[in-house]
Amino acid sequence: MLTHLPILQVIVPLLAAPLCLMLDGSRFVWAFALLASLLAGVISGLLLWQVETGGTLSYALGGWQAPIGIEYRIDLLSAYLLLIVSAMGTLVLLGAYRSVNKELAAGARTYFYVAYLLCLAGLLGIVAAGDAFNVFVFLEISSLGSYILISLGRDRRALWAAFQYLVVGTIGATFILIGVGFLYAMTGTLNMMDLAQRIPSVSESTTVLVAFTFLVVGVCLKLAMFPLHVWLPNAYAFAPSIATAFLAASATKVAVYLLFRFSFGVFGVALTESILPLQEVFIGLGLAGVFVASLVAISQHNIKRMLAYSSVAQIGYMIIGYGLDSQAGTTAALLHLFNHALMKAALFMALAAVVYHHGSVLLKDLAGLGTTMPWTAAALVGGGLSLIGVPLTVGFISKWYLVQAALEQDLWWLALLIVVGSLLAIVYVWRMIEPMYFAPASSDRPRSVGNTPEAPRSLLLVIWILVAANLYFGIDTRLPVGIAEAAAQQIFGVRF
Repeated sequence: MLTHLPILQVIVPLLAAPLCLMLDGSRFVWAFALLASLLAGVISGLLLWQVETGGTLSYALGGWQAPIGIEYRIDLLSAYLLLIVSAMGTLVLLGAYRSVNKELAAGARTYFYVAYLLCLAGLLGIVAAGDAFNVFVFLEISSLGSYILISLGRDRRALWAAFQYLVVGTIGATFILIGVGFLYAMTGTLNMMDLAQRIPSVSESTTVLVAFTFLVVGVCLKLAMFPLHVWLPNAYAFAPSIATAFLAASATKVAVYLLFRFSFGVFGVALTESILPLQEVFIGLGLAGVFVASLVAISQHNIKRMLAYSSVAQIGYMIIGYGLDSQAGTTAALLHLFNHALMKAALFMALAAVVYHHGSVLLKDLAGLGTTMPWTAAALVGGGLSLIGVPLTVGFISKWYLVQAALEQDLWWLALLIVVGSLLAIVYVWRMIEPMYFAPASSDRPRSVGNTPEAPRSLLLVIWILVAANLYFGIDTRLPVGIAEAAAQQIFGVRF
């Protein structure tokens, strides 16, 4: 059975999605979806263990060996991403039942879990796939699930947000498909390992340069890199709270993974450096994302939208790490990828608790939350401190590594700007904290009674698991730092 784990990683949630339609009652559908997600999480943990102990795994579908057949290839970087996506998917789903029942009509709940599992399967498939065309196929599966999840929001603007994401996502997917087509025309293969071996012989071809450009632009549309982020704020603001938490913790992370996979794994470090002035372009765009998105976040009154723009800023830090084009910069980017998933999952799950009781997440809805929902308010503070990068939180660790990576190349001005960009987060996090503890609660808002939690116990449990993870991995950094460093060494030492 262990030899079939790479395919089971994708098949379990993919087959579970349509089976949800056969179940009657939202509780059974939720439990079945949670079981499928949990199995995917266990499988990803076993895959990471196998890769760490035995090296890269290759799984040939149907016994047809690559490059003729379809290959699933799991190395340290992909195992790392599989664990992040499946763990976040499971934790978010663990606390989803009460929130989904509150926000969605009875007839839409089953479709929510079907779309959730489809999106999860697609994201896992993107990471596991060893050939470029299947990356595109799974990208479309995850996107279709995402569009449905966003459109199920109870605000009518969710339909517009889903349509906007559909248009932008289709453009991005088309760019990726065109890039893959050009590569196939030049090399005659779709297998990424095979592509990595054949591209150097045709690296001076204009077609290869065009393919690289199409792939990078398409992936950057998917990961919401500034200024290609127009779809993300509305998608996060109007999607159901659980969908927002899941997408924020997983979807953009997989897109960042694709950027590293295509740039360094397929085209190679040397070729990537020769195609574009990598540092100037991506460091500039990353910094622009950090500052512009942070300034826009400060002016928002909808907290979901505020945190959505914050996500664009945090993606900027990952892009800076990518643009540094070094082992240290890559380590920082991969580390922030893990840490940002923890931050945003905790914050958006806490907002799900606020929506559960108050129906919206405007700043005015937070007035007096410190007394009416003390545990939820404390979780928002904990997630906010991690977002700022306060020491002993995960946010501090990845930004510290990013500053070190900049100083390693004598880019002291970049290190300074990274610190200043982090300080901007203090402003919008404070705008969230101030009404919770320094504004009186509305007279018609219920207070917690005795030891009764203000949010459903299942939701509160997940929120605090995530908050605790933000603190734990900010102190004991061995797991994320160790894997990120090893993956960066693999990127700059050998091909995928």
